[in-house]
Amino acid sequence: MRRSAQVVVSATVFVDLLGFTLILPALPFYAAGLGATGLWFGALMSAYSVAQLAAAPVLGRLSDRYGRRPLVLLALAGSAVSMALTGLAASLAWLLVCRLLAGACGGSISVAQAYLADAVPEERRTGAMARMGAAIGMAFVIGPALGGALAPLGFAACAYAAAGLAAVNLAAALAWLPEPDGPRTAPDRREASGPGHDEGMRRPVALLAGTGFLAMAAFVGMETTLAFLGRDRYGWDATSIGLALAAAGLAMAAVQAGLVAWLARRWGDARVAAIGAVTMAACMVAIPLAATWWQCLAAVCVLAAGHGLLTPAVSSLLASAGPPEQRGARLGTGQSAGAAARIVGPAAAGLLFDLGTALPYLVGAASAALAVAAVLAVPAPEPAGREEGA
Repeated sequence: MRRSAQVVVSATVFVDLLGFTLILPALPFYAAGLGATGLWFGALMSAYSVAQLAAAPVLGRLSDRYGRRPLVLLALAGSAVSMALTGLAASLAWLLVCRLLAGACGGSISVAQAYLADAVPEERRTGAMARMGAAIGMAFVIGPALGGALAPLGFAACAYAAAGLAAVNLAAALAWLPEPDGPRTAPDRREASGPGHDEGMRRPVALLAGTGFLAMAAFVGMETTLAFLGRDRYGWDATSIGLALAAAGLAMAAVQAGLVAWLARRWGDARVAAIGAVTMAACMVAIPLAATWWQCLAAVCVLAAGHGLLTPAVSSLLASAGPPEQRGARLGTGQSAGAAARIVGPAAAGLLFDLGTALPYLVGAASAALAVAAVLAVPAPEPAGREEGA
C-alpha cells in the first residue's frame, strides 16, 4: 500500500496542478480583455497565494481530525468547480473569486504531504516528499506548455480543459486513493497531545516555517526579476525567459526525483536543507555577476536545484517535528509560509530591482543565508540507518 499510495497521491497532485497551470498563459490576455489594469492583474495573481496562505493550515487541521482522503477529495472537487466557474467568468470580480477558490483548494498540498507522511516510514519520507515535489515541478513545466497550445481556442477552452482534468482526477482518486494506514487521530490522543506538545513544537515549527519562507522569497524574487535582467543584459525575449524558467524547473525536478533521498539517507534532512540553502545563496550572488548568458542560465538552474534540495527536506522535518496526530497542521503551517513568501517576494524583488539591478539577488542571498541558520537551529536528531525507498 505504501508504494501505491506514493504513486497515487503524487499523480493526484500532479494532475491537479497541471489543470491549474494550464490556464496561466491565457489568463493575462483574458483579464486584459475584461478591462484589467496593472493593479487588477496583480490582485488576480496574488489571490491564489493569499487564499492558499489562509486555507492551508485549516485544511491540515481538518485532515488531522477527519482523515487525509476526505480533504484531498474535497479539494479536488473544489478545483474542478473553480476551473469550470473560471471558464464562465464574465467580469474581473468573478475571476477574482474563482482565483481565491482555486487558491483555497491549492492549500491541499499540505494534506497530500501529510498523507505521504502517514503512509511512508520515516526513513523513506524525504524521498517520498521529494518525488511529490518533482511531480509538482513537472506540472509547472508541462501545464503552461499545454495551455499555450490550447490558447488559440480561447481562454474558456483552457479553463474547461482544466476543469475536465480536475474532474477526471477526482474520479480516479475516489477509485484508487485509500485512507493512509499511518497513525490515525483519536479524540483522546488529540487532547493528550495538547498544550504540552504544542509548546514543544512551537520553536521547531516556527524555525522550519521561517526556513521555507526565506528560501521561497529568494526563489520567487529571482523568478520575478529574471526577465528584466535577461532582457537588459543578454537581449532575452519572452521565449528565452520561458525556456530559462523551464530549464530551472527541470533541474529542480531532476534533483527531487532521486538525489534528495540519497543525500538525506546519508546526511539527514537538516543538513540537506542547509546544503540547499547554501547553494541558493551562492547562486543568488552569481546571477547578477554572470558575464555571459550561459553562465547566468547555469546559475539559475543550480539555484533551482538547491531549492529542490531544501523544500522536501523541510517538509520531512515538519512531518517529524511533533505528534503524528498534528502532522497536517504543521505541514499546513509550512505551506502557508510558502504562500506568504509568494505574496511578499515578488513585490519586494520588483522594488529592489528598480533601485539597483543586483539588489534583489543580494537580498535573496542574505535571505537564503538566514535560512541556513534557521534550519540548523532546529533540534532534529538524525534517524539511524536511513534507506532509500520507492
